[in-house]
Amino acid sequence: MAQYFEVHPDNPQQRLLRQAVAMLEKGGVLAVPTDSSYALVCHLDDKAAVDRLRRLRGVDDKHHLTLLCRDLSELANYARVDNRQYRLIKSTTPGPYTFILEASKEVPRRLSHPQRKTIGLRVPQHRALQELLALHNGPLLAATLIPPGETEPLNDAQDIRARFEHQIDAVLDAGACAQQPTTVVDLSTGEPVLLRRGRGDIAALGL
Repeated sequence: MAQYFEVHPDNPQQRLLRQAVAMLEKGGVLAVPTDSSYALVCHLDDKAAVDRLRRLRGVDDKHHLTLLCRDLSELANYARVDNRQYRLIKSTTPGPYTFILEASKEVPRRLSHPQRKTIGLRVPQHRALQELLALHNGPLLAATLIPPGETEPLNDAQDIRARFEHQIDAVLDAGACAQQPTTVVDLSTGEPVLLRRGRGDIAALGL
């Protein structure tokens, strides 16, 4: 049965976040709040956890998973970007945007798109998630929590617990999120290409 961590959205309890980090480091898959909807997350270097996350989400290896980063200082480790791309990303982060970028050699091959060698990356603007990432001391691999066969992401932690309590290891409840996924922009081929219109304002991207 999934553990349930109820944390304050603006001043999350460090003790509970450390327990959540310990579960991630042991191969756990957690549901966490973001600045768009809830997401499933796991340790990016744990193949079994990544495979499990994909099964829970109902997606194959051609579906872009996303690296959740605390800030852009981690960008160069996982993606290749030019100055123009970096300025665009910097101007809209942290925020509800996911950028598809050319993966660096640091990204395990099994995590990038099998044909295109790309990876999703974003910097969320959510206090509890930011502090979780800081305690984890590195990015987490994530997918929007949209149940298989459905089209809308989940935004209520108690609903997530009821539906996934025997499939995930924990739910981090920091209150309801916006029930809208991120705006996804592909920067891997040069000019920005809008792949999904979501919570992030596309005007900020010049689209």
